[in-house]
Amino acid sequence: MSQNHILSSFDDELNDLRAKVVKMGSLVEKQYKDSLRALKNKDKVLAEEVRKLDRLIDEMDRDIEKQAINMIALRSPVADDLRDIVSTIKISAGLERIGDYAKNLAKRVTVIRHKKTISVSSALIDQMVTQIISMISDVIDAYITRDIEKAIDVWRRDQTVDNLYNSLFREMLTYMMENPQYITPATHLLFIAKNIERAGDHATNIAELVYYINEGELLALKRPKDDSSNYADINIDS
Repeated sequence: MSQNHILSSFDDELNDLRAKVVKMGSLVEKQYKDSLRALKNKDKVLAEEVRKLDRLIDEMDRDIEKQAINMIALRSPVADDLRDIVSTIKISAGLERIGDYAKNLAKRVTVIRHKKTISVSSALIDQMVTQIISMISDVIDAYITRDIEKAIDVWRRDQTVDNLYNSLFREMLTYMMENPQYITPATHLLFIAKNIERAGDHATNIAELVYYINEGELLALKRPKDDSSNYADINIDS
């Protein structure tokens, strides 16, 4: 077998791996779009569809990890290729976690269906989810196009999500202190907002990985927050 054929076959496998990550990202985007609709309309059926979709995303994550490990074992990639494959495993895991937060968000729909509506929180959650959808879309695009500037932009936008969460947190505390009947719905809305905020953290971590794939070094900027869950804390170059 010629060296050119071997290289071509490896490139095909790597492209297939990347395509699966892109597909996974599009499904996670769909989860958030559907979760937001389910929340707005208190749609229990749509919320259940989000939860079912999460099982498919979990399967895709396992499939990507298995394929990547097989590539490492059979192809023995080094340097840039090894960094790409290992980082892709971590990106897939990050997307799976982001999907989990969408599933948790959908679970709350059945709980808050008959609770009082708090209009301020609804608007803020809408903005938070919209921001997350945009971050997922852009970071996956940055992964495919190797656009580190777009990755850095996604990385910085996590601060917007944090600011929205902090605003909602203050609003909910005010509601709970002023009227005890809002304690239960406000608590559920805070759980929803925290899940969305954590999704933003993972999108930030993926952005760091995209930078690492391209530059071979960690993103040497101050992180938007003090977050110990740093997916990009890896060094596999020899």
